[in-house]
Amino acid sequence: MREAIDEFRRFQRDKEVNSQLYSKLTVRGKVQVKSSDIQVGDLIIVEKNQRIPSDMVFLRTSEKAGSCFIRTDQLDGETDWKLKVAVSCTQRLPALGDLFSISAYVYAQKPQLDIHSFEGTFTREDCDPPIHESLSIENTLWASTIVASGTVIGVVIYTGKETRSVMNTSNPKNKVGLLDLELNQLTKALFVALVALSVVMVTLQGFVGPWYRNLFRFLLLFSYIIPISLRVNLDMGKAAYGWMIMKDESIPGTVVRTSTIPEGLGRLVYLLTDKTGTLTQNEMVFKRLHLGTVSYGADTMDEIQSHLRNPYSQQTQSQASGNAASSTPPRKAQSSAPKVRKSVSSRVHEAVKAIALCHNVTPVYEPRAGVTAEAEYAEADQDFSDGNRTYQAASPDEVALVQWTESVGLTLVSRDLASMQLRTPSGQILTYCILQMFPFTSESKRMGVIIRDESTAEITFYMKGADVAMSSIVQYNDWLEEECGNMAREGLRTLVVAKRALTEEQYQDFESRYSQAKLSIHDRALKVAAVVESLEREMELLCLTGVEDQLQADVRPTLEMLRNAGIKIWMLTGDKLETATCIAKSSHLVSRTQDIHVFRPVTSRGEAHLELNAFRRKHDCALVISGDSLEVCLKYYEHELVELACQCPAVVCCRCSPTQKAHIVKLLQQHAGRRTCAIGDGGNDVSMIQAADCGIGIEGKEGRQASLAADFSITQFKHIGRLLMVHGRSSYKRSAALGQFVMHRGLIISTMQAVFSSVFYFASVPLYQGFLMVGYATLYTMFPVFSLVLDQDVKPEMAMLYPELYKDLTKGRSLSFKTFLVWVLISIYQAGGILMFGALLLFESEFVHVVAISFTALILTELLMVALTVRTWHWLMAVAEVLSLGCYVASLAFLNEYFDVAFITTVTFVWKVSAITMVSCLPLYVLKYLKRKLSPPSYSKLTS
Repeated sequence: MREAIDEFRRFQRDKEVNSQLYSKLTVRGKVQVKSSDIQVGDLIIVEKNQRIPSDMVFLRTSEKAGSCFIRTDQLDGETDWKLKVAVSCTQRLPALGDLFSISAYVYAQKPQLDIHSFEGTFTREDCDPPIHESLSIENTLWASTIVASGTVIGVVIYTGKETRSVMNTSNPKNKVGLLDLELNQLTKALFVALVALSVVMVTLQGFVGPWYRNLFRFLLLFSYIIPISLRVNLDMGKAAYGWMIMKDESIPGTVVRTSTIPEGLGRLVYLLTDKTGTLTQNEMVFKRLHLGTVSYGADTMDEIQSHLRNPYSQQTQSQASGNAASSTPPRKAQSSAPKVRKSVSSRVHEAVKAIALCHNVTPVYEPRAGVTAEAEYAEADQDFSDGNRTYQAASPDEVALVQWTESVGLTLVSRDLASMQLRTPSGQILTYCILQMFPFTSESKRMGVIIRDESTAEITFYMKGADVAMSSIVQYNDWLEEECGNMAREGLRTLVVAKRALTEEQYQDFESRYSQAKLSIHDRALKVAAVVESLEREMELLCLTGVEDQLQADVRPTLEMLRNAGIKIWMLTGDKLETATCIAKSSHLVSRTQDIHVFRPVTSRGEAHLELNAFRRKHDCALVISGDSLEVCLKYYEHELVELACQCPAVVCCRCSPTQKAHIVKLLQQHAGRRTCAIGDGGNDVSMIQAADCGIGIEGKEGRQASLAADFSITQFKHIGRLLMVHGRSSYKRSAALGQFVMHRGLIISTMQAVFSSVFYFASVPLYQGFLMVGYATLYTMFPVFSLVLDQDVKPEMAMLYPELYKDLTKGRSLSFKTFLVWVLISIYQAGGILMFGALLLFESEFVHVVAISFTALILTELLMVALTVRTWHWLMAVAEVLSLGCYVASLAFLNEYFDVAFITTVTFVWKVSAITMVSCLPLYVLKYLKRKLSPPSYSKLTS
């Protein structure tokens, strides 16, 4: 029923999404259509804040600029809005209905996995000559994204399983906890014992008569050996653990999205974590501007502002006075200091201007209370009011850079597809025409823009990117590599900024070659890249910027706690090696006393072999390796690399792709055979989270995609400490105790049946019948046994203070064949040695007394065994014990066919039951007491 309810809820959610209505544009006008009925070629209208139902090419928008913003947090995990551009041919049409007055078609490449690229063409055939327009990623609207501004119209190119969002969604595996697998093995052993015991009983009978019928009778009589109620009890227990986790006020906002593996949190050996947004806050703060000979930090903002005012003030004065200043004879310089300062000011001016222009940031003016959006935007166009402006971009790094240029006086006040405007410290508005934009890609690791200054008509090509990509593009210098390393060691994310001046002829030549390459159907990306690279030569190096991504709260103590708990932590990030290494040190992922082995870049089998041998000679040191080198080593020496890496106290994998992250998780599961946990906050962490035994998502700056795909969702990284040390540990120990006690409950009554049958000439006659067997596992013992889910060996504060307690759990000693055999021996001792033989020795003249004495002693023994197992009493445990005993005593009056009421009210019955129960439980209590004194468990040392 529970599975059916879950399935029905999933069906309802699917039906709700598939039944959403959209406006479809037809020759006869607009018609309403369900999202499930949308087909390729349909023209679909999507309103603001509405989800895009399928992959579309962006044809028209209500926005005057011919562009719109979309939110992609449910596609790629990024919360920053993306700018999309409508096809210019259809955007220029006077009216919406004119879409049906033209003859045009869209060519789209076959469905691809990559959400960041697209190749297509738009062709209008009713013109002479036909109009061909290239389509790229900026002209697409992917399914599952949301329109953030205006109303858009698109033509559907992919639906259903061919959409980017569905193709990038891996089928999550059904995760099974290690405890469940261990209990399955024990259940199989019990099944073998059941068959063996039945065969032995038939053999001792001598195979007389219809022996096969007796065999099946014995199988039914001893079937209580198989703990059928175990699954029900464990599932109820897991539901209780999930409820406790979500109600824990120390970790508010935590959500348990699966009820199958809460005890798995107590057996983890490897934690694989993302860096940006997980260990760090994903809130970028500008920290450093380096010009080669001079460096400016956050504390030298005033000096930058003074440098920045000089060129613009001089420019303003020169514009005001014209050539009048040229008539004044120059005075002889008294010192070289003014010249030096003028030079520095000029360099600062060029660097800040490049940072303010080279980006994909768009200022957004939010309407104030009581003011319409139209009036607000009109006001913004006139005076660019600062109070209601925010910035939107595809990267938080870019927003940080633009916010910094605003803080030093050069403010981005407006931007559209064709132009942008800056305000100088003196209040002057500078307008620049955007001729070309080259977006950032993971392959190029850089972005660029070609700008024309409308006041001077100068054309400039600005570019910024990672040092690995820019070092070969900029002119020769002797400081870039060193300063990049210095900033990375400080934990800063670096960007190299450069420029190149272009003549009108150079630009026109480039534009014709670029447009031709964009129209290519085959190898378009390569041809476009080749044309752009023709500009990327001998560029002037302007500056190096450093942006800091601050650590999350309490990351250091949390990682220290996890390391003391015996958990090995691997950091998997797409960031550069130096920055990842620095964050690993600053977060104490790598302790101060540990050495770090940086795996040299390898490209061949021989290089990989040499570097592995060098690493093999190191002991107790952390490993830092790049994704490219990792790929080469895994290709030739997979087993050797994983074996060596598993011996490291910490591993940092930089420049990792989402696919590599998931692959690393699977390698650890296959080779190490230990339980893994993955934690991340972005869409690029989903594959890793789903591949791990336990997936934890953080609701952060990069959206909710990771948290929705995870097994557990938390709001801050520091909450993982309590989640594992307290809830994971308790859930595992409680489930282990509950599982073994349920098996003991079945073993003890089956053993009593075996002794009874043996005494009475191996007769296949049941000892307890009817309601006694039903009530034994339900009304009489269920509540006390299930109350073990409330037990705890140490207080939560103690578990957090001594994370070493967690390390013991990874060895699996709470539930093993050894502990299982101990419970089997206890069952044999109590059932066969005491309860059954005691009842047979002490029963009165009638056989019914055997049933009364033995069953009553059995119930009391089970209740006392629960009491002996409990380590910390909860008031609900006491209520369960008293309630179950009261139910049994009350039911004796109604069980006349099983019990002699006159006998069970006598003193003889009471002392015989008491004696048998005492002999059954007292020796076990004495042994438990002696063991605790002579060989106490680790947790008892803290509580004694």
